Amino acid sequence: MLSAIQRELLQLISASEGLSRTELALRTGLSKAAMSAIVRDMLGAGLIIESDTMAGSGQGRPSVKLVMRAEAAYFVGISLNASAVRMVLINLWGEIICRHDFPLVNNPEILVEHIQQALPKLFQDGKITADQVLGIGVTLSGFIDENQATCVQSTLLGWRQVPLAKLLYQAIGIDVFIENDAKALAVSEKLYGHARSLNNFILVTHGDGIGSASFIHGQLYRGAHGGAGEIAHCTIEPGGTPCRCGKRGCLDTIASLIAIQEQAKAEQLAVEDLSQLETLAMNGSAQAIALLHRAGNALGLAMANLIQLQDPETLLLAHQPATFDGLLNTVVRQSLEAHVLPAFAGKTPLIRFTIEPDTWAHAAASVAAHRFLTPR
Repeated sequence: MLSAIQRELLQLISASEGLSRTELALRTGLSKAAMSAIVRDMLGAGLIIESDTMAGSGQGRPSVKLVMRAEAAYFVGISLNASAVRMVLINLWGEIICRHDFPLVNNPEILVEHIQQALPKLFQDGKITADQVLGIGVTLSGFIDENQATCVQSTLLGWRQVPLAKLLYQAIGIDVFIENDAKALAVSEKLYGHARSLNNFILVTHGDGIGSASFIHGQLYRGAHGGAGEIAHCTIEPGGTPCRCGKRGCLDTIASLIAIQEQAKAEQLAVEDLSQLETLAMNGSAQAIALLHRAGNALGLAMANLIQLQDPETLLLAHQPATFDGLLNTVVRQSLEAHVLPAFAGKTPLIRFTIEPDTWAHAAASVAAHRFLTPR
C-alpha cells in the first residue's frame, strides 16, 4: 500500500515527466535526507527508476532524473458506448498494452459477467497477472454519484441507481471506479495529454452528445453530487425542442451530432454525416448553412459562458474526426469570441483534438490511474 507522500511524489513526477530528488524536496517541503530515504524505498519497490541526468545551476554534480517505472502498475479501462464494450490495459505511463472488444448488453448483472469473463484474456494478451492491476475504471454517458460508484442515471443504457462499481468489485476483487465520459477524458488529458502542465482548464466533448468537465487548482471539479459539467442540458432556447432529459431547448437538442442529423433529415437533406452537410454548405445550400450556423452559435455560446464562469488557462475541445474542419468550426469560434466579455476575448487558447476508437477506454483506465496517484 502506498503512503500519501509516495502517491504525491508519483503524481509530481508524472506531471513533470521526471524530477530530481532536490526538486522533489523543494516542491514537498521535505528535507533532502527525508527525500532520499523515501526515494530509496520507492526505487527498491520498483515504482520509479533513475533516468538521465539533469544539468544543475551550480558547479556541483548533475542531478539524477527520477521517472515512473512503466511496469510498476497496470490499470484496466472499460468504455460502455452505444454498441460495444472496449477494454484496454495501460501501464503507469498511460501506454495501451492491449485491447479487447465485445458486444454491449444493458443488463448490469449480465454485463458484469461478460467483463469478468473477458478480463483473463486481456491479462493474457498483456502478459501480466491480475495482481499487477491496481484499479479498473469504467466510463459511460450518464450521471455518476460523487463517490464514483453508482450510475445515478444513464439514458443511453437505460440505467437508474446501478451500483456498478460494487457489482464489479464483488465479481472481480479489484477496486473499480466509474465516471462520466467527459470527466474521465479530462482526467486522461491531465495525466497523459494536452493538460499535463495546466492547473485550470475546461474540456468540452462534441459527438452524439455534448459534455464538459473542469480542473480547478489541479483537481477535477465534480460538484456536490457528481453532476458538475452537464453542459448538454443547459437551456439555450427556452421552450425549444424537447430533450431526452425532460426539458426543452437544451444544447444537446441543437448542437450534438444526433441533433444536427435529425434537423438535416427534417429539412429533407440527403446527408449521412456532418462532413456531407459541410459539403452541401460549401456548395451553397442555404438549408445546410443555416443548420451549421444554428449549431455552431449554440455551442460557441455555451463555451463562452464556461469561459466567463471559470476563466480557465485553456479550453480543450474533443471532437469526432473531420467534424470541425469547415463552417461549424468557423461559426463556433466566431460565436465564442462574440459572447465573451471583451476583457476575455482572445485570451483563452482553444486546443482541438479528435476522439479516436481507444479514447474513451483509455480515459476510463486513466480514472483508475488517477485514483492510484492522487493522495486522499
